[in-house]
Parts: sequence; structure tokens; C-alpha cells
Amino acid sequence: MILSCQNISKAFNAEPVLCNVSFHIEDHEKAAIVGINGAGKTTLLRIIVGEQASDTGIVTLSKGKTLGYLAQNQVVDSENTIYDELLLVKADVIAMEHQIRQMEHDMKQAAGSQLESLMEAYTRLTHAFELANGYACQSEVTGVLKGLGFTEEEFSKKISTLSGGQKTRVALGRLLLLNPDLILLDEPTNHLDLHSITWLETYLLNYKGAVLIVSHDRYFLDRIAGKIIEIDQTKATSFLGNYSDYAVKKEQLRTAALHAYLKQQQEIKHQEAVIEKLKSFNREKSIRRAESREKMLDKMEVLDKPTMARADIHMTLSPRITSGKDVLHIEALAKSFGKQTLFSQLDMDIKRGEHVAIIGDNGTGKTTILKIINGLLKADEGTITLGSNVQIGYYDQEHHVLHMEKTLFEEISDTYPYLNNTEIRNTLAAFLFTGDDVYKQVKDLSGGERGRLSLAKLMLSESNFLILDEPTNHLDITSKEILEDALNSYEGTLLYVSHDRYFINRTASRILDLEAGKLTGYLGNYDYYLEKRDTLAKSLSLDDSSIPKEDAPSENKLSWQAQKEMQARARKKENDLKKCEEAITDIERKLSEIESTMSLPEVATNVARLQELTKEQEEMNQKLSALYEQWEALEA
Repeated sequence: MILSCQNISKAFNAEPVLCNVSFHIEDHEKAAIVGINGAGKTTLLRIIVGEQASDTGIVTLSKGKTLGYLAQNQVVDSENTIYDELLLVKADVIAMEHQIRQMEHDMKQAAGSQLESLMEAYTRLTHAFELANGYACQSEVTGVLKGLGFTEEEFSKKISTLSGGQKTRVALGRLLLLNPDLILLDEPTNHLDLHSITWLETYLLNYKGAVLIVSHDRYFLDRIAGKIIEIDQTKATSFLGNYSDYAVKKEQLRTAALHAYLKQQQEIKHQEAVIEKLKSFNREKSIRRAESREKMLDKMEVLDKPTMARADIHMTLSPRITSGKDVLHIEALAKSFGKQTLFSQLDMDIKRGEHVAIIGDNGTGKTTILKIINGLLKADEGTITLGSNVQIGYYDQEHHVLHMEKTLFEEISDTYPYLNNTEIRNTLAAFLFTGDDVYKQVKDLSGGERGRLSLAKLMLSESNFLILDEPTNHLDITSKEILEDALNSYEGTLLYVSHDRYFINRTASRILDLEAGKLTGYLGNYDYYLEKRDTLAKSLSLDDSSIPKEDAPSENKLSWQAQKEMQARARKKENDLKKCEEAITDIERKLSEIESTMSLPEVATNVARLQELTKEQEEMNQKLSALYEQWEALEA
């Protein structure tokens, strides 16, 4: 065991946040802390690392073990470059290398016992250098930086010029290179794109130490966590397994707890009714029996009502009018900023009812596409055509739809005056605004809170084409699930940009992957996209198996054009397979019709007609055999 937390309690202004929280982390274990926003997850991490004091309880880190912590918004103040900042972590290894070089220089001029002594020290030092992975030191730094989404051109940027998200990525890279025995990460995927998140997952899965994560990224938790620690109503409960395992077990426990609660409440009401009846008899014997039952009730440990995960809040999205079948047509779209070209000759078609997710690395232009569609940015080239009766509802990360001087309640009620008090409060509660929060002014909200309010307004709109830019940012898991359910029942058209793979899996019917300024489409959700992308990669490697090994270009050296040509070949194979399957279905249908016709009484007695049908049947069977052979070859 590397970490033990025993009976941790913490209150703010007499309001308990954590009560007798206990759990432990084993060596090499990967665990996650989950709970709604405000449950106390970050507070617990701060108590563990000593940034905050608990009111009661003990945190124990095993003797000799090291701990590293990444806060949500890590402060990194330095005039170093990104590369030099991470290289500082390896300062002791760099010093060893300098010492080794000096020894090599000194040994050239030494002799006798001095040389022998130097050689012994040199052997010890080079061994220590090897153990510290010194020979791969600089490549390790480069690998971590590239994995976290920094390009080599950015390595020389000064820390002081970076955005908050970039500084957090630098802090994460520094922490990973420190290689502590236990890593604590608070929302590590917030500032990472899909490529970087996937890299971090692989890194953590192979990490030799223990990891404790706070995250709302369910896909990330499914891949990393082997144990879930849930903070719910100030208490902590541990579940073995990943997030999906936890969700199933949690629902089972919630159902059992609700049943026990309702049964106890029924028993309490029954006993109270009996007591009242006994007292009404107004006899000494019946009063004593009533008092005895009252004492039993007083001693009963009353169960708390289990949290229902806001099951009473159901959001519905209903377009006011139905759009035409063609919702959006984009042709030859191009956009550059200065010398940087984001995309050119970009085409896109979206049909009514589609749920389309645009994915890609940070900086590829995903948000720019959404802004151009909504008229917030002007394209350099290309045309955008909206279909008939299309009404757009847009959620952007700048929140232009909000009025700073209004309260949250007014923001909703003024825009949708037909909603009653309960409906407004339920909508706001779905996005984490409860109690007196609804009377806060918009100008007093944080950026994340404004985002949630913008999303709440959009969900009430009657638009038939929703365009969303990172809609799940700043939402806890429960709110994400409410949003997902609302979007899945939405009869309109949906186009969004997101890094939330679990969200994409649940809501997307088509993926558009923006890479190197071009869109590649995949019909399905995120898991389907991964499967098809891997199949495509295997197909490409098979296609190139005839190239001599020494002449075959590596994946990294392939030109963008060559990769696209390979993708086109793979898509052609997929289309050929689909056409073949359709032809087989068509012939089987025709054969069935022929058999039905031959069984008709008026045909069965018509020899000429039977011969004609038999000949047609034979021809169809020959075609079918050939198609089956073609299908088998394509499938192989």
C-alpha cells in the first residue's frame, strides 16, 4: 500500500464537504475519484498533498515514496523555453553527463594510481547514468512534449508567453518526467486534444507507479481506472473496476438503497399510525403500548434517501419546424490566418436528422469551421448553402448569447416567457445552478458557469439545426448524461466539435476527422471510427507489402498525398464490398420471386413458361455463385 486516507473530514463555513472519508491506494494501482461538481474531489486531493488541512483524519504516504500533483490550473511562471523547462527535471542526469565528459578528458592526461582511481569512479558514474536512463534523457523529454501536443517549432517558446492551457500541459509534462511513485492528477485531459489524450492514456497504463485521477472524462476513466472512489453526499465508497463497471454497480446499489428507504418509510408511517390510534383509546394500557412503540421508533436508525442522480430532470429538444432534407452544403471552403493555412478545398454535406461530430487535433480549424458557418468569421474562399427552413441554434465558447446585467433566472425567463418557475429551475438545475444560484448576475459567473448557462438556453430553443462547440466542457458526469439523453431524442440536425469521446460515442451518427486541412468521413460513432481507422491502416500496410522493405517509406515519412491516395483505395474496397452485398441481395430476391411464380397453378401447367423461368433461374444462380466468390475475395 502506497497511500492511506483514514476518516478525512472537512467543512467550509460549518457546511460539511467530506465526512469520514477512508480509502487506500496500492502500489502500481490506477484509481479515480468521481462525483458531481462541488462534491469535494479537488479538496480531497489538496488535503492528500498537504495544500489544505483536514478537520479530522490522517493521510499516510508510505515511507520513502514520492508524490507528484497536477492541479487543474497549474501556475508555471518561468522565462525558460518549454524544452529547457522540462529539461530542468533532468538536471541531475545532465550534471552526471557533464561529469562523465570531464572524467573522459581527465583520463587522457592521468597515469598510474590517479588513472586507476579515475577509471573506478568513471565506471560507477556511467553505471548510475545508465540506471537513470541518461542516454535517452533528451529523447524522453522530446517524446513527452510531442505526446502532449507540442510541435518542435514550439519547443523554443518561452513559458511566459503561453496560454493557461499550454502552461498546464507543460506542468503535466514536467510531472511525468519526475516519475514519482504516486501521481495525483486533477482533470488532466481538460487542455488536451484527442491525440494527446490517447498518448496520455497509453503513458499512464504503462506507468510503473500508482496513479490517482479526478476526471469527468468517462472514456479516459474506462481505459485507465481499475478502481473508482465515489464522493457522494460527503461520503466515500470504493468500487473495483473501471467507470462502466462502477456505473452498473452504482445503479444496482441505488435501486437497493431506494427500496430499503421506501420500505423503512412505509414502516415508520405504519408505526406512527398505530401509535396515534393507541393514544386515541385514552387508556393506560394503550398509552403504555404507544410509548413503547415511540421508544422503538426513536432508536431506529433512519436511512437517508439515496441520491437519484437528478432522475426527475428530463430535458427535451423539439424543433419548431422541420427543415428540408439537405441541411448544409459546403464547397471548396478555405481559411488562412497570415501564413498559416488551416484548410482549403474543404467540402461537407449534412442531411436532416444527422448527428455529426468534427474531431481533430487542437489548432486544425474545427472551431473556425463552426464560426464561418455561423457568420462570425469570413471564409477566404468557398460557398456555404443552408437548406430550406433551416434554423440554427449555436453554442460557442465566447457566449455571445448572454446578457451580463441579467440574473440567471431572468436570462431564461425573458427568452422563454412561457416556462413556469419549476421548469426554469429544473433547466438550470440540470446545468448545476440550484438554490439561490439562480439569482446571481451573469457578469458574476466564471467562464465555465457562463458556458453552462449558454448551453441551458440553447437546449430550450426550438432550432432544427444545433451547432455546438465543446458542449461538455465544465459539465459533471450527471449533467453530461442529461445532455446526451436530450440530444439523442432530438429530431433535428446536430453538428458539433468535441474532445469528449464518451459523449461522441453516445451522440454521433457520423464522424468527420479534420487532418491536414481535409475532412475524412466515418459513418458511425467514435468506437466505429477507431475500428475503421485501424482497419484502414492494416489495409494500407497490406497494399504496400509488395514494396521492398528497404524502399518502403515509414508512416512518418509518407507524404500527405500518398496517405490520402491509400485512404481512397481503402474506401474503394469498402464501396466495392457494399455494392457486391447489394447485388447478392437483389439476385436472392429475384430467385425468390421466380420460385414463387413457378409454384403458381397457372404457371405449373404451362411448359413453355416453366422452361423460360428455369433458364432464368439457372442464369441467376450462376451470377450468384460468381458474386459469392467476389464477395469472399473482397472480404478476405
